[in-house]
Amino acid sequence: MLRHEFKPGKLVAGLFLALAGVVFAGDAGGLWETPWFAVIPLVTGGLCLAGAVGVVGRSVRRRRAVGERTDRAQPPLGASR
Repeated sequence: MLRHEFKPGKLVAGLFLALAGVVFAGDAGGLWETPWFAVIPLVTGGLCLAGAVGVVGRSVRRRRAVGERTDRAQPPLGASR
């Protein structure tokens, strides 16, 4: 049993923000040169992708929940009323 609901949108957002941190850490450490504006498309694209994944995840959970409710409302096959 899961302790909390899995939310893939938050996972995607966290991965992109961590990637932005790694890019700037590599620049600060002198491993490579990164222009200051390079993180803007990275963060913006990651947040847009996270939003899309969140919407898809919510619609899947909603459909699954509606399907479970209708399954419980119907009596099992062969059961008499």
